[in-house]
Amino acid sequence: MQTDTVKHIGIIGTGMMASSMAVLTTGHGCKTSVLARSPQRAQSCRDDIDSFYREITDNKLITQKQSDICKGYLNFAFTYEEMADVDVFFECVAEVPEAKHTVYREIEKHCPNVKVICSVSSSIVADDLVKKAGKYRDRIIVTHPFNPPHLVPFFELAKGADTREGVVEFAVEILEALDRKPVVLKKTVPGFIGNRLQFALWREVLYLVENGIADPGDIDTCLMYSFCPRYTSIGIFEHFDNGGMQLNYNVVKTLFPVLSDEKNVPGVITEKIEAGDMGQKTGKGFYDWRNVDMDAYRKRVSAPYWKFFNWDIPEE
Repeated sequence: MQTDTVKHIGIIGTGMMASSMAVLTTGHGCKTSVLARSPQRAQSCRDDIDSFYREITDNKLITQKQSDICKGYLNFAFTYEEMADVDVFFECVAEVPEAKHTVYREIEKHCPNVKVICSVSSSIVADDLVKKAGKYRDRIIVTHPFNPPHLVPFFELAKGADTREGVVEFAVEILEALDRKPVVLKKTVPGFIGNRLQFALWREVLYLVENGIADPGDIDTCLMYSFCPRYTSIGIFEHFDNGGMQLNYNVVKTLFPVLSDEKNVPGVITEKIEAGDMGQKTGKGFYDWRNVDMDAYRKRVSAPYWKFFNWDIPEE
């Protein structure tokens, strides 16, 4: 890791986000401890970490020897006392304020040298995260990634009213040392940048489906083979600037009045929930998943991100 300001990284949680974060930090030679509530959860997390590293080696981005070296930086803890010397935390627990508040109280009680607590919250703003915090309320911030963060390089950071000067800048330094692409919001807002953009698009495609304009498969074909690939190499502001303001003005004037402004959960979602069609986990949602090759699907999910893999792998 290209910074000597971090001695020990702690990860709270054992789900997929926590597992991926552990791959990211150990893959950069950072001493990392993952807090698990039971040996079973620790083993499940370790299995996920092994799977992530296996995928990286299968893509010939690192060798098996390098993978083993990286995993040597990993430790599992079962109490906060075992993490007493951690100076940087990534909190990856459920998107429930009470669960996060409990984590922060335990960190304050047992970890005296904390410089920053980075929550991977996808919607809860920093001011709500710190509501029950004590001495560390000035260093709890949002560092929201997209899953899995060891592959997807983007992180969006947001501070709160009580965030101490220098905390966000320190978090940016850490993430850049982890070869991520962090941006800092000028003002905090629910959903931050990424989820607001993603769900604005999601609202519109649900409108198209619900009103019989297009099927989910046709919409996905449009996304995959029209403008989405463009935005992996240029930005949306670059694109519209290149097109010119007059064209932009004309299209906005025509389209904005007829775009969806739905404020409630659309019936096309609630009807599927009522029918028990919960998506891939039940075998059916907008798609029929029952005969889908999930290994091939996961490879497609990861494929666009391998080009960003440029880690300085530890040698010992």
